[in-house]
Amino acid sequence: MWIILAVIVAAIAVVLIVASTRPDTFRIARSTSVNAPPEAIYPMIADFHRWTEWSPYEKLDADLKRSYGGTESGVGATYAWEGKKAGAGTMEIIGVTPPHLISIKLDFTKPFAASNVAEFAMRPGAGGTAVTWSMTGKQTLMPKVMGLFFNMDRFVGRDFETGLANIKRNAER
Repeated sequence: MWIILAVIVAAIAVVLIVASTRPDTFRIARSTSVNAPPEAIYPMIADFHRWTEWSPYEKLDADLKRSYGGTESGVGATYAWEGKKAGAGTMEIIGVTPPHLISIKLDFTKPFAASNVAEFAMRPGAGGTAVTWSMTGKQTLMPKVMGLFFNMDRFVGRDFETGLANIKRNAER
């Protein structure tokens, strides 16, 4: 019995030691090329009321509760959500450089607390606009441990890819 307990304790210690060596911050980003100018893309992102048109997170819960506050769009616009599958949290646009950059403070309250920053960057170029959706944040010990068993970049990255494809489809219409 003591041997089994010692093995379990040792395994937990190894997981904690390995997790503690992981970076203290993370960044997840995906990009796509949209055959439209930044001026056509920017309003879809800077106005939270329009996120139902493209955000993959809006489709998670049929009964998702939403509330909007602050300004209509741009700096100071706020959005709160709560749902069984989508969890709960708030977003606030904290910085913009129209029509090229939107920075959003993203605070999750359920299923776990986390504070991150999401950014949408739009760079015009030959053949359209390069749109990048990124999220950065701090990693405490628990997310580091979870990262050993669960690839957050792949999981969230798929959602970003879906959202960017929806933005592309809507902007190119």
